[in-house]
Amino acid sequence: MGQEQKKVCKERSHTAQGDTWDLTMLYPDFDAFDRHLTQVANAGTAPRWPAVQNKGESLADPLVVKNLFDAMFSLESSLDKLYTYAHLRHDEDVADDRAKKAFASALSLMHAFREEIAWIDPALLQLPKETLDALLDADELQKYRVFLRKIFRLKPYTLDAPLEKILALAGRALDTGQKAFGSLNNADLRFASCRDSKGEVYELTHGSYHVYMRGKDRTLRKESFLHLHQAFAEHQNTLCELLQGQVQRHVFIQKARGFSSCLEAALYPYEVDVAVYKMLLAATRNKLSLLHDYIAYRKQWLKVEELHVYDLAVSVVEDVTMNFSYEEAVEGIIASVAPLGQEYQDILRKGLTEERWVDRYENKRKRSGAYSSGCYGSPPYILMNYQGTLQDIMTLTHEAGHSMHSYFSRKHQTYQDSQYPIFLAEVASTFHEELLFQYLLRKVETNQEKAYLINQKIDAVRNTFFRQVLFAEFEWKIHEWVEEDKPLTPASLQELYMQLNKEYFGDALTLDPELAHEWSRIPHFYYNFYVYQYATGISAAHVLAKKVLSGDSYARDSYQEFLSSGGSLDPLSTLRRAGVDMAESQVIDLLLADFQDLVSQLTSLVKK
Repeated sequence: MGQEQKKVCKERSHTAQGDTWDLTMLYPDFDAFDRHLTQVANAGTAPRWPAVQNKGESLADPLVVKNLFDAMFSLESSLDKLYTYAHLRHDEDVADDRAKKAFASALSLMHAFREEIAWIDPALLQLPKETLDALLDADELQKYRVFLRKIFRLKPYTLDAPLEKILALAGRALDTGQKAFGSLNNADLRFASCRDSKGEVYELTHGSYHVYMRGKDRTLRKESFLHLHQAFAEHQNTLCELLQGQVQRHVFIQKARGFSSCLEAALYPYEVDVAVYKMLLAATRNKLSLLHDYIAYRKQWLKVEELHVYDLAVSVVEDVTMNFSYEEAVEGIIASVAPLGQEYQDILRKGLTEERWVDRYENKRKRSGAYSSGCYGSPPYILMNYQGTLQDIMTLTHEAGHSMHSYFSRKHQTYQDSQYPIFLAEVASTFHEELLFQYLLRKVETNQEKAYLINQKIDAVRNTFFRQVLFAEFEWKIHEWVEEDKPLTPASLQELYMQLNKEYFGDALTLDPELAHEWSRIPHFYYNFYVYQYATGISAAHVLAKKVLSGDSYARDSYQEFLSSGGSLDPLSTLRRAGVDMAESQVIDLLLADFQDLVSQLTSLVKK
């Protein structure tokens, strides 16, 4: 008590402008945003947007459909711009009142827009097959051919217009669980301060937690782990109901549309077969012994009687730390992507420095974590909470990979085809991580530094692959429970989560009771079967990076085409063109074989 705390966050107003993203590329200020919002909202008229209303014209006429789509996508791009600015400003300080109102207004408009266009897909799908085929071949609609194909594919699961409107109207209410979790997690939740082995006091935040967990001081790691999860445990009943509400949302959509399961309802619209999901889980289960072996080695290397979860992130290599200023991180990232060519490097350098794509550092009430965002015509903005660790430079290059994927997709595709499928979202990001790891590995000078990097890479695979597959299995199971009318309770969620951790990590890891509450702090469980794509993404990226790093110019060009493809093809076909078949378990097996090889290398280096 009374001792000066470490790692105290600044207020947003104390952050240097050069360390923040430049949102003036969207709007100069909130006043300009408000003017555009008022213009787009078309207040006082009913309907809001007559150009996308059902005027009784025949959608069998290609020109009618073209005019409708032109108006719809023009409006949607304006709404995307409004939403992007509002959510970025909101994430700067989630308690800022003006940003909260702007975000709520933009989100409300998005929902209203979905309600007003809900009639279009059912109206199209009521047309005879020969008419739909004629629309696909019509000259007037060639720029919308991909978009139309995706609509027609959903015909078995599209309801008639009145029911689609009801589903659209329900959207706002069904967002409550995710929004409430976000507010609790990012703004309202408070963590007790932590002490290290010397009794010094440290402020605990989402951002600092990951730094402490990688630190050498075991007392600080343990206190950070306990205090963070105890804070979530205090709200276990609320958090259980929020998650249950989100799963109920998915069940509602699944049943309303007639899908056989929530898993199918989540994957089918993105043209991913449930067999890919199941293959991932089965292939991982078959190789869990590799993770068990590593956990046992880690316990041995750290020389601890019991290995706890708070011992999983600290390096097993003593007397080596790697810290990077933001500027050093940028230089390393730019150098690492040299195999992709000078143009790629130049674009990325300008974005990370001159054009201020990145909001760099943590401030009070800033959204936790990291992401890449933006809209068509805007820079691909990056939110960071940069602390200077090796993990932070890896996170920065991860998000830069997302941003470059978005940059090239938006540059080479039309608005309606520019959004790459969610299944592909984690490929470019983990590809960037692999390039940076290989670059840093070439730069180190001692066996200790090499061992340190390999250790970090092994743990990156543990986190991005094994842990995400565990999450995917947890998510699938709780959806099955709700589909079977089994209620979710804090006790059942805790029991399932602990059982999965025991199976995945093996007997060498001691599971603290607080780990049972970890499920309640994972925001991705509100994203509807998203986490498995981290595992498929890192697997695909691993194969692609090996090909590009081999100096194969065809592989490099194919990867550039992958980045530029947007949503112009289904995701599995897009990856096959780049040289990876994610329907086959060999892609998973290759990653895990290299994981095993890295563990062997580290074992040899530790002995030395």
